[in-house]
Order: sequence, then structure tokens, then C-alpha cells
Amino acid sequence: MAANRIRVAKDKAELVKSLVASKDTTGPFQTYVEVMVFAAALGVKNKKRVPLGETTKREPSPIPQENFASLGYDLIIKLLGITETKDINILSSREEQDEDKRTQIFEEYANAGLEILQNELRGSVDYSE
Repeated sequence: MAANRIRVAKDKAELVKSLVASKDTTGPFQTYVEVMVFAAALGVKNKKRVPLGETTKREPSPIPQENFASLGYDLIIKLLGITETKDINILSSREEQDEDKRTQIFEEYANAGLEILQNELRGSVDYSE
């Protein structure tokens, strides 16, 4: 597992890139972090987790968890960990397996949310709508 990084499934990479505002797109989000947090929330709302399968190595490359922390979103990763495992010990920051488990739970919820978005947006030209 990429230490302390949130990965994106390869089949969702284009979607994630298109949801971020850039000179080429009118995406509704400013950062990959925001896309992933929104997607995870959508996955949770729909009570759905999807394993990643093959992941992207670049564009978007695995996102450092510090990026989530700097925007105040690291709590979401921790809350999902507790909610899913019903074990407060998953917050133990020094245990690598706990960190990997928290990361996996978040990635799977985000992947599910991206899958839902992918289906909802199929055929749309302007995602910002």
C-alpha cells in the first residue's frame, strides 16, 4: 500500500481529473482531495464500498494524506474507520495496519461514490451542472 496516500482506481482517473477545475475543464471542485471526500460521502450515503482494483500511478497520482489534513478532511478518514470497524483502536496513528485499514475503507467508499457519479454523469457534457 502506498504509505499515507489515497489512491484512485484506474477506471475512475479521467472522471476525477474532469471534476477538478483547470484551464481545460469547468470542474466543480478545486482539488483532487475535495473530489475524493465528496465521492466518499456519496459512497457512505449509498452504503456502498467498492475495492479499487488497478490504481493510477500518475494523474491523479496517489494523494498524500497530509493534503487531506491540511484542508481539515483527515477527520473524515478517521470517522469512517471508527464507524466501519466499531473499534476506536483504529485511530492508533502509530500502527501501520490501522492506518492501512482506515485508508482502504476511505478509498473503497470514494471508489463507490465515483462509480455512482460515473453512472449519473454518463452522457453529460458539462459535469459542473
